[in-house]
Amino acid sequence: MLRVESLSRRFGGVYAVKDVSIEVKKGELRGVIGPNGAGKSTLFHVIAGHLRPSAGRVLLGDQAIDHLRPDQRAALGIAIVHQGARIFRGMTVRENVMVGAHTKTRHGFFRAALRSPSCRREERETRERADALLEEVGLADQADRSAESLPLGQQRSMQLARALAADPTVLLLDEPASGLRAGERRQFARLVRRLCERGLTLLLVEHDVALVTSLSDRITVLDLGQVIAEGEPGMIREDPAVIAAYIGSPEAQAS
Repeated sequence: MLRVESLSRRFGGVYAVKDVSIEVKKGELRGVIGPNGAGKSTLFHVIAGHLRPSAGRVLLGDQAIDHLRPDQRAALGIAIVHQGARIFRGMTVRENVMVGAHTKTRHGFFRAALRSPSCRREERETRERADALLEEVGLADQADRSAESLPLGQQRSMQLARALAADPTVLLLDEPASGLRAGERRQFARLVRRLCERGLTLLLVEHDVALVTSLSDRITVLDLGQVIAEGEPGMIREDPAVIAAYIGSPEAQAS
């Protein structure tokens, strides 16, 4: 479903990601872990198109996408949930989720302003889709609430619903549990498990090693921008290089 081939991203003379190759199968949840500065978020932003690679390729299926803009990649099926719960202020929870469907809608601004019958039908369908997704993430009763008034955990769930509104084939989760309390983390983990059961392909970057190992089919470990290990969670937990680089580090022990 997704391939990263010999990918590098350099900032000046410093490599944030260097010669990274990852192959993710359809329906797989791939965890990506590593200590601070390992290159995890840089890798995600290159895949999503917010950064261009210095070398290497990104492929969705058999199609190279590393030359495409973020919106073009989104139209092809790549969605990302950022670490910060990004919201559209002054809009309701439902309206925030509806924004996520813009890559799938057919009507431009001019026809939307005219309120043609087909445009009204599409808007109704988008609203119904948003309500169904809010039901799925447990926010159906918050649909008409101002988005910025939600607590952080619910904002993160709303952002996940907004990403799903685009009907993605690959979903990138960039530290989605950051800042969440224990109960909110458990609830978010349950949501992610349900998405896996639906067959969605996911990549998950997280500092919480226990969360990643409990959710992932396979884990890729980065250190100083390079892959140092890859395999099933049990194998990763016992890998000496991983223990030295990450699992034995203070931030991993704290999580």
